[in-house]
Amino acid sequence: MSFDSIPGSWYLILSAVLFCLGVVGFLIKRTLITIFMSIELMLNAVNLSFVTFAHEWHAVKGQIFVFFVMVVAAAEAAVGLAIIIAVYRSRSTLNVDQIDLMKL
Repeated sequence: MSFDSIPGSWYLILSAVLFCLGVVGFLIKRTLITIFMSIELMLNAVNLSFVTFAHEWHAVKGQIFVFFVMVVAAAEAAVGLAIIIAVYRSRSTLNVDQIDLMKL
């Protein structure tokens, strides 16, 4: 089964579902790890829609933009995980409700 045999609207629906799952996870979950994973899920959903539109319109610009989003996501993953580790070492918890960065 190739990319051409499935309609582009299915990819966009999948992208919307993934993005909505990321938003729900971001709003409902209270740990930093799940919030971080939800943000990554939203970025990947946007990448899927960019690739779908680039394929439908026969434009390379969407795929180039996906490359830049992936670079930002990789940098965000490295910095985000470093911050999560630092917060866990100083607070001994990853629960957002219990983390108050203004206290020592």
